[in-house]
Amino acid sequence: RYPWHASCKIQWEINGSCDSFKNRIVNQINAWQGDSLCPTTSASCPELPCGQNCLYDLVSANGNKIVATHKTPVARYIDDLTFTFKDQGGKCSVNAKSNSRLWYAVLDMGTNYCNLRNLLDGAGYTSSMFSEDTRDAVCTQYTSRDCSRF
Repeated sequence: RYPWHASCKIQWEINGSCDSFKNRIVNQINAWQGDSLCPTTSASCPELPCGQNCLYDLVSANGNKIVATHKTPVARYIDDLTFTFKDQGGKCSVNAKSNSRLWYAVLDMGTNYCNLRNLLDGAGYTSSMFSEDTRDAVCTQYTSRDCSRF
């Protein structure tokens, strides 16, 4: 039903050029560095995690590939992120992957999906600007995800 290891693969078709996509995603990764943006508990979220739009780090952005990491705010587990892309008929075709470094991680509450999708949303891409293809078989707990928390 899920991949054997906590991970996610997504195929996106983004309206616009890959140069624009690359710049927007790199800028978003840089904007969400460090832990100053990590949310704390509140009345609407009494138990952590309460969002993960923080602790991203850019590893490299060369040619048609972006490599980054994301740490979970509570336990500081590290996930490796890769975006590879190519221009295709006025759109940018993107293969996005997130993979837990923790060898024994099996279930992730959709965290690996959210690692990728949160960046897309943060960079200003709305649902009318792209199409998305993923499913539980290639994306751990995709159908039960909650990106407002995980």
